[in-house]
Amino acid sequence: MTSSNILDALDSAQDRHLAELIEWLKIPSVSSDSTRKTETAAAARWVADKLQASGLATETMCTDGHPLVLAETPAISGAPIALVYGHYDVQPAEPLEDWVSGAFEPTIRDGNLYARGATDDKGQVLTHIQSVCDWMATGQPLPLQIKFLIEGEEEVGSGNLERMMPSLRERLACDCVVISDSSQYAKNQPAITYGLRGIATYELKIQGPTQDLHSGSFGGAVMNPAIALCHLLSSMVDDGGRIQIDGYYDDVAPLSDAERAAWAKLPQSDKQFAKEVGVDALFGEAGFTTDERRWGRPTFDINGLTSGHQGEGVKTIIPATASAKISFRLVPHQDPKKLTESLERHIEKHLAVGVRASLKPDHGAPGMAADPESRYAKAAARAIESAFGTAPVMIREGGSIPIVIRFQDVLQCDCLLLGWGLSDDNTHSPNEKFCVQDYYRGIKASAMLWAELGKLNQA
Repeated sequence: MTSSNILDALDSAQDRHLAELIEWLKIPSVSSDSTRKTETAAAARWVADKLQASGLATETMCTDGHPLVLAETPAISGAPIALVYGHYDVQPAEPLEDWVSGAFEPTIRDGNLYARGATDDKGQVLTHIQSVCDWMATGQPLPLQIKFLIEGEEEVGSGNLERMMPSLRERLACDCVVISDSSQYAKNQPAITYGLRGIATYELKIQGPTQDLHSGSFGGAVMNPAIALCHLLSSMVDDGGRIQIDGYYDDVAPLSDAERAAWAKLPQSDKQFAKEVGVDALFGEAGFTTDERRWGRPTFDINGLTSGHQGEGVKTIIPATASAKISFRLVPHQDPKKLTESLERHIEKHLAVGVRASLKPDHGAPGMAADPESRYAKAAARAIESAFGTAPVMIREGGSIPIVIRFQDVLQCDCLLLGWGLSDDNTHSPNEKFCVQDYYRGIKASAMLWAELGKLNQA
């Protein structure tokens, strides 16, 4: 079986590939919505049936939440083992009124397929499923063993998979994990992502009086919890974007001169970036470029604020409580647990008198970094260049995929983060999309990846 043979087979199957993606996208598998449990299970069945019908040994494994789908091709002696990870669950579609076409009514416009889950992650993980299933349909053996792990809880933190990872160690044993749940650097400029920021999220609540108070009768006599919260949040970051929590930067891994030089050569435009995200000007930590701040520096953000009267009109009160949802993006070597301890001390030090604070940690994961010069990365680069016609650039990603660090820790494997999406694909937002041409190119790149990895010996 030559590379040209499999690529020809993939070209002839494009209509089917698109129809199958559309079929899967119609299933509203919103993992965070308990009323969608039946539909989420249906999305798991869809992909399990697809894999099993193509001859892979397939199992749907129950968890305390949504099921895992596990599948594998036959073992190949002396060849590497690749594990493909992805997820079939999607984010909620709200606000529904902002969608041009229905979130679960896949629609093609201007060469893009619009639907919730189109790029995150049904479309991207399906590229690998299509390449493997179509290769097996030729009757020719794959040049390596490929395993699949497709879960239904990535959008809610992957808690069950994370807990089950040690017990799945032998089942998932591999040389490298392949994940397509990210983006190219730019349109027609593919990328290999070798680093991810970690994350730590919290809810901070300030409690004042036992009930809302009349702001005329009591104003000036008690501390307003909303004001106390604003002061506390302001104390965490200065006007230049530098985080003020003691010890926050102690474990931050500095960017290497080589990384900074390589990223400086990328065709990044601050003006264009600002336009794309809809702001008049960019802002961030002094001394670093936009890409450096997005990929390699830690951050602090306020994700939500709640206090007092939110309805129509004015209600002049001193609210009894105020709360904020906050998050930190972490870089390699920063520890979410250590951050929690530092944050608690900061709150105690800076909290106004007359109010009480409670900090509730949500979820956290450290950042990760893979070797951009590994033989697996080089094999992936060759495969991507053959499919896209352009060599990929090596980048990091500012977002977090917490399960990746668990793969590294538990499976002791390499990680390949190969994104076929684009930065304007509206992931987690209305009008999510996936470029149809990139879907097809992703399938080809996946097939070429198996060919390139198959040339590597395990030693």
